[in-house]
Amino acid sequence: MKRIYSVGQVNTYIKNMFAQDFMLGKISIKGEVSNCKYHGSGHIYFSLKDASGTIAAVMFAGNRKNGLKFRMRDGDNVVVTGSVEVYERDGRYQLYARQIELDGAGALFLRFEALKQELAQMGMFAPEYKRPIPKYIRRLGIVTAPTGAAIQDIRNISRRRNPFVQLILYPAQVQGDGAAASIVNGIHALERLAVDTIIVGRGGGSIEDLWAFNEEIVARAIFACTVPIISAVGHETDTTIADYVADLRAPTPSAAAELAVYDYAQFREAVRVLKTTLHLRMREHIRLEYQKQEQLRTKLRYLSPKAVLHNRRQYAVDLEDQLRRGMRIRLEKEKHRVQLFAQRLEAGSPAKKLSQGFSFVTDARGIPLQNVSQTRIGEDITVRTVDGKIKAAVSQIIPRQEL
Repeated sequence: MKRIYSVGQVNTYIKNMFAQDFMLGKISIKGEVSNCKYHGSGHIYFSLKDASGTIAAVMFAGNRKNGLKFRMRDGDNVVVTGSVEVYERDGRYQLYARQIELDGAGALFLRFEALKQELAQMGMFAPEYKRPIPKYIRRLGIVTAPTGAAIQDIRNISRRRNPFVQLILYPAQVQGDGAAASIVNGIHALERLAVDTIIVGRGGGSIEDLWAFNEEIVARAIFACTVPIISAVGHETDTTIADYVADLRAPTPSAAAELAVYDYAQFREAVRVLKTTLHLRMREHIRLEYQKQEQLRTKLRYLSPKAVLHNRRQYAVDLEDQLRRGMRIRLEKEKHRVQLFAQRLEAGSPAKKLSQGFSFVTDARGIPLQNVSQTRIGEDITVRTVDGKIKAAVSQIIPRQEL
């Protein structure tokens, strides 16, 4: 008689078989996440699939704290570590996840984000630590592979912009094991050579190819270098830890060469323009100074002691002429007055009267006799004429009324 089992017995049997299988007790499976759902209880339900099949999976809330370091989404490629067990109620097996990691590039991305956050907290990305790139350099250090497009682009652009800038290449390994140490050695070597600026870079690639520029030892070497560093890793869309630490980030090695090496033709043209501008300003300055000098010379002539003395001398001459004219006029006036007085004096002069037949009579004491009462008969008198005098005695006195 055949044995008949219940569904539960079969499910229990299969569950025990899975539990006894050592490989299924701790297994890591990689695949693409689909149907990912975060339950309100904290559990995560999802499916793991690849080209050949699908397996249901669950991560309970208690395992999330230590087993999941990122927000899992549909389409993520992950590696899930856990156990494959049978869920007796539904009679189906599923993967019970204890740890979930991003697969390949995803894992590197997590390392990148963790290191980026750590270095940022240490202040290694702070703008106050960024050194300015010298505008005019003589020696440019380059840390990159000796072959490849990066060094050729830097050489071509540097030669085109300024053939007088010396390029010093440190042939570094930029990919694979030992690449980070090779880049660090290159930075230290060029720093000892005292170049003006250093370009650290390579061409584009996957995150795995560029990983050497995401290593902490490279970041610390760039941060500690006393020479300004331009990071030129990958294409415009690629960003590495070295880009954040460097003093300046260039999107490509070609752009780094443009930033580091000044254009000699533009420099020469700028010098020519400055020279022309300087000459024009000098000529204008000289013209203004000459004009100012002429104004000062005119002012000096006006205010100089010689000019003042000349003016004063001319003033004295003018005063002398005025004085002479005044004296001449005054003398003429006075001369005219004297002539008038002389005429009047001459008219009243006794000599004039005498010359006209008159005489001047005085008594014995010399007192002029103006009337007859001043003398007596018998007194001596003197009669003066124009040509002499006569001594006489009064013999008769006849008053005017008796004439």
